[in-house]
Amino acid sequence: MSHAVRVLVCALFVWHGAAAAVEIVRFPRPEVEGDKRSDYALQLLQLGLSKSGGDWRVELAPVAMNQERQVSEIEADRTIDVAPIPSSAEREERLLPIRIPIQKGLLGWRLGLIRKGDQARFAGVRTLEDLKRVRLAQGQEWPDTLILRGNGIDVITAPRYEGLFKMLVSERFDYFPRSVNEIWDELEAHGKDLEVEPQIALHYFYDAYFMVNKKNTRLAEAIRQGLEKAIADKSFDRLFEQHHGERLRKAQLARRTVIELRNPLLTPGTPSDRPELWYRQPAAPAGRQ
Repeated sequence: MSHAVRVLVCALFVWHGAAAAVEIVRFPRPEVEGDKRSDYALQLLQLGLSKSGGDWRVELAPVAMNQERQVSEIEADRTIDVAPIPSSAEREERLLPIRIPIQKGLLGWRLGLIRKGDQARFAGVRTLEDLKRVRLAQGQEWPDTLILRGNGIDVITAPRYEGLFKMLVSERFDYFPRSVNEIWDELEAHGKDLEVEPQIALHYFYDAYFMVNKKNTRLAEAIRQGLEKAIADKSFDRLFEQHHGERLRKAQLARRTVIELRNPLLTPGTPSDRPELWYRQPAAPAGRQ
């Protein structure tokens, strides 16, 4: 074998070894076509892994799935490796959470989707007791359902995400609490007969974490280290602003009546002692309390 051939063989061997070292991370496909709710989480995961020191590539799973299916698939180590899972004690017990809130707590800042022309129905809603008289709905398996019920609120549920918008239009309920990072895309997709209620915001301390199989500690540590680096160099905040800055400005939280709810699902591991991980509500304008 000539020297040139040996060099080529060695180069091919090194290239093959490098290619083989790329590790695939399987991420859930959106629940329905055009669903943008996980776009930011996917980009945040890619950002974190790019800073982890490893060679990772994120790929979408071939099959769409809802939240509970994602939990089951990760727990069984089947079709996905990681997902942005809204937290609960039960989910944190079944999976391994990386306790850095993905949305900086925005999942707990809720505005209401309502039917167009229905604003007057909510004119007198200012307190939790007022809210208890409103017909509202959430997904059947969503932790938010338990949070709202834990505050004494009756919640209508449905098993399918898409079905909730149809139920709202058909007057099966009147108020669909959605997080400030979700509601504008949903209004664009489903808003022919809907609008965002302009006066009220609900708030509870809550968010999603990236969660992996309990045995997948290597991936969990790579995500954790990468996200901590992204927090330190402000690239986490830049991505957050890129995706959510305009949505938060449109929400005008400081001008709304905020109804504070307690979250009975909070676990002792919640990083509530790290204020840099959570979105802070802007101050109310002068003259408004």
